[in-house]
Amino acid sequence: MADEHEELVTERFAAESLVQSGADDLERAAEAALRPRRLEEFVGQRVVRDQLSLVLDAARNRGKAPDHVLLSGPPGLGKTTLAMIIAAEMGAPLRVTSGPAIQHAGDLAAVLSSLEEGEVLFLDEIHRLARPAEELLYMAMEDFRVDVIVGKGAGASAIPLTLPPFTVVGATTRAGLLPAPLRDRFGFTAHLDFYAADELERVLVRSAGLLGVPLDPAAAAELASRSRGTPRIANRLLRRVRDWAEVRGDGTLSLVAARSALDVYEVDGLGLDRLDRAVLTALCTRFGGGPVGLTTLAVAVGEEPETVETVAEPFLVREGLVGRTPRGRVALPAAWTHLGLEVPHPSGTLFG
Repeated sequence: MADEHEELVTERFAAESLVQSGADDLERAAEAALRPRRLEEFVGQRVVRDQLSLVLDAARNRGKAPDHVLLSGPPGLGKTTLAMIIAAEMGAPLRVTSGPAIQHAGDLAAVLSSLEEGEVLFLDEIHRLARPAEELLYMAMEDFRVDVIVGKGAGASAIPLTLPPFTVVGATTRAGLLPAPLRDRFGFTAHLDFYAADELERVLVRSAGLLGVPLDPAAAAELASRSRGTPRIANRLLRRVRDWAEVRGDGTLSLVAARSALDVYEVDGLGLDRLDRAVLTALCTRFGGGPVGLTTLAVAVGEEPETVETVAEPFLVREGLVGRTPRGRVALPAAWTHLGLEVPHPSGTLFG
């Protein structure tokens, strides 16, 4: 229940912020036009691409469905895109659903029983599958059969139903929550890492071409540096810069247009937004760098504790701006520097 609440908080805030990696339905619709269709078009994740290419080529040579694939990593890095690419590369239909949508074993049985041979079943947020559905999936993935329960109580009976060979592609942002029996049934697992700046520049150049807008190399570099290593955020910023260029500029996505648009949307040079800076400012100026408890910090910035913890904190910790200690959150020297403040020495004097 707590995990579901975290997801809802993240999704709600993502709709209000340009630099959060979650996506709602409108965001996914906008992304669809920019998704690569083939593995050779997919930018970044070189190791994962090479490994996945080998798995798919081998399956095609054998004329069989590829092994089940588990993709893990933070939101916005391309897990859904890779699932679509797997189906396209195999010339197979794609069935899309998610863990939260499958609350009962019967829901999953209905999906599995309607699959065609070779079809790819994409299960997003697979760690949120209900336990009864999870146990049913074990048998389906390993033996390609499910037991359909007919009747209730003492008169209930299980009817085995054989399934055609298919491939499950599971995606999760929290691989640690997957039970070992489910994780072990995937023949290929891959973790997607954050993108380097040059990889994001290539993503932006490709997306600008699909959108039909001219993008200066300097503007691509500027957007890449503020995208938190995430293609979804890079494409989102690109669309907002396009809006600024069309409404207030000459239609060209120049460096000036990029910086002006990002100033309007309050995305700074490190990719921090209003909430991120509010957290850092509160830590440094109101609480002297901490440590301070999560609830107290959330009250200081006018947000729910879950929003601070799941939306702002991960990036701030990853960038070395905020630390988490048993006594609470602390501002690290990089936070003071980013805000243009002098870094205090623990004894009260300044670092020299």
